[in-house]
Amino acid sequence: MSALRRSPGTEAALADGTRLRIRPIRPEDKAGLMAGMTRLSAESRRRRFFSAKDRLSESALAYLTEVDQADHFAWVALAVDEPGRPIVGVARYVRVAGQPGQAEIALTVVDDYQGRGLGSLLFEALAVAARTGGIERFVVHVLHDNIPMRRIVEGAGGHLDRDEPGVLRAVVDISSVGSQLVGEDRYRVGAAGAATPRLRRPRRSGRRGGGRSPFPGAGRARARASGARPGAA
Repeated sequence: MSALRRSPGTEAALADGTRLRIRPIRPEDKAGLMAGMTRLSAESRRRRFFSAKDRLSESALAYLTEVDQADHFAWVALAVDEPGRPIVGVARYVRVAGQPGQAEIALTVVDDYQGRGLGSLLFEALAVAARTGGIERFVVHVLHDNIPMRRIVEGAGGHLDRDEPGVLRAVVDISSVGSQLVGEDRYRVGAAGAATPRLRRPRRSGRRGGGRSPFPGAGRARARASGARPGAA
């Protein structure tokens, strides 16, 4: 996986012309994730973590950045035109233990980039990478009042049903999600996922990333993929 981790990624642009660099997450992104937390409102943190979490522990940062890029994969979106190119969005999947064709997902977009299409871009790019890794379906849990994420899920063909009080669940077939990435400059990020070298098949249990939730240290209701107001395409 070292070649993918070193990948510089690819540039993409939002509809308003905002330039981004999308690349796989790296262990050295811990500080960037912490900085990104400061750009999330309490409401965005609630929608991402199912609580108004204001910081990430060292173990959580390790779990979120030290990934194998096979069973646990993550993109980061960097703001090209901001000083230091900060992380402004993250999309990840974690393969479900014992069900190698399914993965739970999580999306996060900082507040000042919400409503500009970054959430939809990351969702589509994540689907491309997931299909490359043999994943066929995304399992999504979203808070009932997270309308932007609900729109992304429903736009991808997912049907949201009640899972528990205040939480909805959908299983999304990703066979066609992101198919428009091919040949479109705006979505060249898809090629990076397709270049993943020698993806390992998941073990049934006992390995980091296999079947673990994208929400380290959370309770059952909070250990759900929510999206943090990713916005509409």
